[in-house]
Amino acid sequence: MITLYGTPRSRVLRVSWLLEELGLNWEFCFLNFAEGDNRSESYLAMNPSGKMPVLKDGDIVLTESAAIMQYLSERYGEGAFLPAPGTALAAQHHRWVSFIITELEQPLWSMGKHKFALPENLRLVEMLAVAKYEFDKAAEIAEQWIPERGFLLGDTITNCDILLAQTLMWATLFEQDIPPKMAAFRDRLQHRPALASALQKTQAIAKAAKEKIS
Repeated sequence: MITLYGTPRSRVLRVSWLLEELGLNWEFCFLNFAEGDNRSESYLAMNPSGKMPVLKDGDIVLTESAAIMQYLSERYGEGAFLPAPGTALAAQHHRWVSFIITELEQPLWSMGKHKFALPENLRLVEMLAVAKYEFDKAAEIAEQWIPERGFLLGDTITNCDILLAQTLMWATLFEQDIPPKMAAFRDRLQHRPALASALQKTQAIAKAAKEKIS
């Protein structure tokens, strides 16, 4: 059985979304950060950083969302969600994954760290302007690459589409300026039934867990 650990609207979402796209049977284990679930001995044994997501598939335990998505698509995708290895499309896919994580997501996480994640004495309000500058520069580049219609690599959805759409949803939540083609791409992907299904499943489990505590 596949088990995904974390909270619904986080990097966990990109993995839960892909699990639903793949049509797999999986369980969600909600981590209540307010209760310190991510610092429990059992969770730290899986991910010493205490971060999420973590995915368990039998004896396999994986951290890092992009790596988890790569594994799931390779093992269960039956040729979908990843271009054929060694092709020009695969090279473009690698570029997109790297760019999304290192250039677009990184400044958003900097904002998150200096708004709420870091201890208060380590938060720097000045970092918010720096992070916005970095995000805007990366978004300007991505806007040049993104197609007017369809998905990033053509007519078929791949992992990098889910990664980018979830990152842009995060950017929207952080009230960042999204260029028009990227905003249209985000809006197209947000209507995927698998995304709605992933959110419904994870949020219902999270709500039930919180109600049980209260």
